[in-house]
Amino acid sequence: MAAPVLDYRRHFHLPLEPDRLWDRIGEFDQFEQWWPWLTGFRVEGCGLANGSVLHGIVSPPLPYRMRLRVELVDCHRPRSIEAVVDGDLTGEASLRLYPDDGATRAEVAWTVEMHQPAMRLASRFGHPLLQWGHDRVVEMTVAGFRRGIARS
Repeated sequence: MAAPVLDYRRHFHLPLEPDRLWDRIGEFDQFEQWWPWLTGFRVEGCGLANGSVLHGIVSPPLPYRMRLRVELVDCHRPRSIEAVVDGDLTGEASLRLYPDDGATRAEVAWTVEMHQPAMRLASRFGHPLLQWGHDRVVEMTVAGFRRGIARS
């Protein structure tokens, strides 16, 4: 049986130039306000910089929670972030920011393997439902971030 993996690649248009968007992404104290599905969020390190580690609990619209640790391994302001994900999901993630006529095209990608027994079982027997929950969290993330930057 194949490993229970979520592979995600999308792009989003955001209404700030990359440098200003980078600043907003670094407003860690706003994360739990922007994203009600995120709790217990804390940061070790100096913001969006190599070696910083983000910790939190993600509660998607399905009956499970995921504890995550995300280490920022390669950050280049205001262009890109490469990260390693650990905890109930493990894998790699990236964010790339491209100027787009006074705004930003943000490309996100990650490949993560699920480790919780319930998630592994859900993946085996109900991958479409698991993917649906994942995609709703991503949609809520982008919508919450857009609302947050609209107030800037």
